[in-house]
Amino acid sequence: MAGGRAIFHPLSDLMKSELIFALEHAMWPALLIERSGIVRKANQAAVAAFGAVMEENFTQLSAIWSPENELKADPFLARADLAPTPTQPLKFRVRGGVTTVFSTCIAPLTREQEKFFLFQLFPMAAPVQPPEAEARAEALEATQIQKQKLECALQLTRTVALDFNNALTSILGHTSLILSKLEGNSPWRGSLLEVEKSASKAAEITHDLATFSQQEKRPAARAAGNLNELLRRTNEVFKASAPAHLSWKLHLESRLYSVNFDEAKMQQAFVKILENCAQAVGEDGRITILTRNRNLAEPSHDGSVVLPAGCYVCVEFTDNGCGMAADVLPRIFEPFFTTKKGHRGLGLAWVYGIVTNHGGMISVTSEPGQGTIVRLYLPAQRKMVDDRAYREDELRGNQTILFVDDEDLLLTMGQMILSAFGYRVITANSGNKALEILSRPDGAVQLVITDLVMPGMSGRELIDQLRIVLPDVRIICTSGYLRPGQAQEEEMYLQKPFTSQELLRKVREALA
Repeated sequence: MAGGRAIFHPLSDLMKSELIFALEHAMWPALLIERSGIVRKANQAAVAAFGAVMEENFTQLSAIWSPENELKADPFLARADLAPTPTQPLKFRVRGGVTTVFSTCIAPLTREQEKFFLFQLFPMAAPVQPPEAEARAEALEATQIQKQKLECALQLTRTVALDFNNALTSILGHTSLILSKLEGNSPWRGSLLEVEKSASKAAEITHDLATFSQQEKRPAARAAGNLNELLRRTNEVFKASAPAHLSWKLHLESRLYSVNFDEAKMQQAFVKILENCAQAVGEDGRITILTRNRNLAEPSHDGSVVLPAGCYVCVEFTDNGCGMAADVLPRIFEPFFTTKKGHRGLGLAWVYGIVTNHGGMISVTSEPGQGTIVRLYLPAQRKMVDDRAYREDELRGNQTILFVDDEDLLLTMGQMILSAFGYRVITANSGNKALEILSRPDGAVQLVITDLVMPGMSGRELIDQLRIVLPDVRIICTSGYLRPGQAQEEEMYLQKPFTSQELLRKVREALA
């Protein structure tokens, strides 16, 4: 308002002059508002209350409307005719950004078949609160501050987990690619295996951080898969740093039933058991890992464990170590119980928690000097998930692949790995860039690999667009945090961080 005059946008003689100016010098704010939400007139008190925002052309009611109101400004105006009373308390943001409650009298006006509303705002005096109420209000405010701090911490944790996962994906991808090219007797192989093992451990921590930071705690997504492949990978990583005198045997069911499992958690369980096995054996230590299908028509016993009738995958770990006494066995799953000095005793308690959270059971049999057998029973479905180990030449190809990720580290890694195995690789750092590439005359691709979490156009939005413009293109989606929302995506999902072999196998399956 210049020179103390009200800001007024002509209404083409919509109102009589006495209506337009009657509230100009009222002591309370008055606003003339179109049904669309545009403030067409504000009196002097309104300009004084709300500040410079009222001096702008076509100011929207939403500019001063508090988000604490039950409805947003536009839906409120759409229902204003239906209000049971013309006066109601509403919250507005006044000069300085402070939220104030006004007893608001709303009068509908119609001129030349256009609808307007006259808002008159009467400040409501804040009720005097007794000391107890003030104390409760202060406590509530302190709680809100703590909640905001926690939300900031959770948001920071989510961001760190996502960024760290991308960095680990690059580390694991490059390391596993170099390992695949090294000779078995290379002096650098041991160091690279240690790097791979450390990165895998860091990936477990990152997974826990991401799970912790979720606002809505929900069970971790579990994909249907074959435990044989996870056991092979875990065994290879563990063997690399285990004492050289240990001998290892794997007897894996050739057509293992499918199990729904959280890969990171189940790998933690396998590692904890292998650590116990390695610590228990002597110079001629032998560790055997076995898998088999179990179909129980009626309840069955394995030691103290009673297995209900059903379908299971049994994973068995056997060592020829020192074994355990009969009075020790009942306590092995107790937190902090241990027979080894310098250990926290959380190993088998951790394993027990993981297995039971998967709906499974764990049985341990042992005798002093006779070694120990640990059996995990996990609910399964009578369908097979291929765990075929491809030869290196079978992982090669010559198709064109579009790799989409907002992280340059991952674009570089994906291009290096896939190019090394014969694929032609095109990269895009956003969903829009990917669609632009695909629209070119030379943009034909056979496979798209896309991250699910990207700024701007997300991976899911990109996938929706791809299924319209290129319904036959194969798609692999990746993420370190989100999981696919559809069964079709679940089949072609690659969890970050992943190794070069995991990427190449998934590409091979997608293009098969």
